[in-house]
Amino acid sequence: MTHPFLDLAPMSAAHFAAIEDRVARLLATEQDVVITQGEALLPLEGAIRGAAGPGTTALNVITGPYGQTFGNWLRDCGATVIDLAVPFHTAVTADQIRAAFAEHPSIDFVSLVHAEAATGNTNPVAEIGAVVREHGALFYLDAVASIGAEPVLPDAWGVDLCVIGAQKAMGGPAGVSAISVSERAWARMAANPGAPRRSYLSLLDWKERWIDGGRRALLHAPAQLEMLALEACAERIEAEGLAVVMRRHASAAAATRAGAVALGGGLEPYVYAAGDAAPVATTLRAPAGVDASEVVAGALAVDPSVPLAAGGGDLAKEMIRVNHYGPDATVGVVRSSLAALGSALRETGASVDVEAALGAVAEAWGA
Repeated sequence: MTHPFLDLAPMSAAHFAAIEDRVARLLATEQDVVITQGEALLPLEGAIRGAAGPGTTALNVITGPYGQTFGNWLRDCGATVIDLAVPFHTAVTADQIRAAFAEHPSIDFVSLVHAEAATGNTNPVAEIGAVVREHGALFYLDAVASIGAEPVLPDAWGVDLCVIGAQKAMGGPAGVSAISVSERAWARMAANPGAPRRSYLSLLDWKERWIDGGRRALLHAPAQLEMLALEACAERIEAEGLAVVMRRHASAAAATRAGAVALGGGLEPYVYAAGDAAPVATTLRAPAGVDASEVVAGALAVDPSVPLAAGGGDLAKEMIRVNHYGPDATVGVVRSSLAALGSALRETGASVDVEAALGAVAEAWGA
């Protein structure tokens, strides 16, 4: 008995390359794009280990947990790391980046997360990229959460290493990711004696054995299901229109924020300024004296389908996250999420107005 998920023909190198080309079009990039066979942490770590080493002075921007991870990898590579940490309820600014360069002129590598789904903020990459270019540093960007939810333009922004994943706004699986690599980044890796070689983390292996070989022979057997899913994600975005998909995510964020404020009960946006809030997920601060994880558990008991989660680690008691990305970036999901939160908050004794919240959602979505 045949099975559509099991009895798959081997994926050809030409098909693999065609999917890479599709991802490149999504990024509007002329840079080399490599699809990596694993969750996005694979190219994120591979890029740092390939491009950074004992001679690197890295400015590592921390606006959430992934920035902390990148700093650990950079230190492990022997780089000198300057952490620029900003409160998780805001975004970093180009002026802060400029000031860091003024204080540390030796910076030659900048690592940044575009949208932090875990904390609900997003950073102004275009403005930051202009500053990084002025100083000639290599620019590394985690755009895993932002791709599909807001513009991601490595060429226009001067991003040298741009990592994306399928599992957030693209609406796909977590097991496949991709990275665009500039010529400057390839040169930095080639000159780095510590860059991984003959390793699953090696981007240089892909450059030398795949790209330089005309993309005729794959390094290993591709993960067919994940590759086909990534292709389907790109096809779906193309069919709906990237601009439409991004508007849908922006509407979900605006509607969630407006609805949460109207709901009341002490619930408020975690990211203070709407301009700093990511379109991929909205984070909310639980009312004083109320455990966010208990509110989320109560909301999921009311409606198990809503994309709610408590904050990670130390944020679990104070942060509620509405993950309105991919197929969940719809007005119906936003309405259901706020209605479930309203029911859970009411159980804590809070005074909430679910009808006002739903009205605010409709108004914000329409706007």
